[in-house]
Amino acid sequence: MAQRFDAIIIGAGAAGLYCALHAARRGRRVAVLEHNAEPGAKILISGGGRCNFTNLNGDDPTRYLSANPHFVRSALARHTPQDFIALVRKHGIPFYEKTLGQLFCDGARSSQRIVRMLLDECEASEAHIYTNCRVQDVRRAERFSIETSLGAFETESVVIATGGLSIPKLGATAFAFDVAKRFEVSLIATRPALVPLTFSESDLSWMRSLAGVSADVVARAGKAAFREAALFTHRGLSGPAILQASSYWREGEALRIDWLPEASEDAFVKAKRARPKIQAKTILSEMLSDRLANALADRLPHGPLTDIKDATLIAALQTLKAASLTPTGTEGYVKAEVTVGGVDTNALSQQTLEARGVPGLHFIGEAVDVTGWLGGYNFQWAWSSGWAAAQSL
Repeated sequence: MAQRFDAIIIGAGAAGLYCALHAARRGRRVAVLEHNAEPGAKILISGGGRCNFTNLNGDDPTRYLSANPHFVRSALARHTPQDFIALVRKHGIPFYEKTLGQLFCDGARSSQRIVRMLLDECEASEAHIYTNCRVQDVRRAERFSIETSLGAFETESVVIATGGLSIPKLGATAFAFDVAKRFEVSLIATRPALVPLTFSESDLSWMRSLAGVSADVVARAGKAAFREAALFTHRGLSGPAILQASSYWREGEALRIDWLPEASEDAFVKAKRARPKIQAKTILSEMLSDRLANALADRLPHGPLTDIKDATLIAALQTLKAASLTPTGTEGYVKAEVTVGGVDTNALSQQTLEARGVPGLHFIGEAVDVTGWLGGYNFQWAWSSGWAAAQSL
C-alpha cells in the first residue's frame, strides 16, 4: 500500500526543508523525500561552512536574474530576510554582517546549526523526512503517485525542490527539469552561474603567473557591473566580482575590467604635474600589488611622464580602466554555485509557484528560473519561494 500525505516535497535542501516546516505548521501531513544520505548538503558547504544564509537586501527584486524579472516580487515581499532572521534568532544562532548586507553564521562549521534548525522545526511540526530515498517515477491521475526506492507514496500536492545542475558532487541532477518536461511545463535554457571564467592561452600567458593574486576591480558583463575582488587562477579569473559578472556573461561576449576603480582617467596627467620625472609604471605600482602592476605595465608608455603627451597618458590609463577580456567559457557546473535558467516562471503562479497547467505541482528554489546575486540572495529565494508554496499546500 502506498503511504499517503497531503503534500510531498522532493528534495531536502534549503527550499524543500523550509517549505516542509511551513506546510506542516499549517496542519498538513507532509513528507520530504531526499536521495542523499543527509539533508541540506549545499547548506553545509555554503560560506566556507559558515552559511551566508541571507542578505539584508535580499528582498530587492533587482538583484535576481530571470526571463521574467517581476516574478520574484510577490514571494520576496511576503517573506523577507527579516522573517528568516527571526527564526535564526529564535534558535539562538549567532550571526554577523560581513559586507554588502551578507549575513553569516558565527563560528566554524556553523552552517550545521542552520540545517539543525530546519530539521528541528520540521520535527516540531511533524513533517516526515525520508533520506536515501530515490524517486523513480512521478505520475498523476486523480492524485500524484510517486515510486521510490523506499516504496510508493500518494499525495494531492507535489513540490519539486531538487535544485539545479550546480555542484553535481553534492547530488545535483536534472530531476526537476525532467519532471517539468514530463508534465509539459516549459523550461528556460540553463547555464552555470556564479562560476569562475576560463581564458585562452593568449590571455593565460600573462594571467597564469598571477595565480593567487587578488585585486579590487569593477567587472562588467552586459549592463551589469560589480565592484568587488577579482582573483587570478591557473585557468583564468574568479573572485566575487567575476562570479557576479559570470551570471550575466554570455558566450562570445567580452568582459570589461576596471583594474583601477579608484583612479580618475586623468590620474597620470595629475601625477605628471606633481612629479614630472616619474614613470607610469611607478605610479601603477603605487596603486596595485607589485605582481599585478608588473603584469599590466607593458600596456603603458615608457619614460618620464613629462615626455609624454597628456592625451597619450589619458588613453593609456583608459586601457586599464576599460580592459576588454573575452573568456572562452566557464569552469562549468562542477564549480558553479547556482544555475541560471530552469523552470519557466511564466508557467508558474507568482503567488504559489504552482504549475499553471498542472494543479498540485509546484517548483521552488533553484529549480526555477530565478538566480540571485552572490551573497545570500539565493538562500533568500529558497526561503521565500518555499514559504510561498507552503501557503497553498
